[in-house]
Amino acid sequence: MAIKKYEANGITIEIDLDKCVGAGECVDVCPVEVFELVDDKATAPNVTECTECCLCVDSCPAGAITHSSC
Repeated sequence: MAIKKYEANGITIEIDLDKCVGAGECVDVCPVEVFELVDDKATAPNVTECTECCLCVDSCPAGAITHSSC
């Protein structure tokens, strides 16, 4: 299982790259642009901007995102 972990300011976002289908819903719904698609996979390079709204988790059609606040 290929899980990429992003951590900052007590927040942890994990993306299961095996599940991620690159739909980009996380990119579209995030109000502070935490996510980007790289090689058709979600990344969270701006985790320091996260407001813990959990829209990313709720919007992912593949269930590939977990968030420490959700």
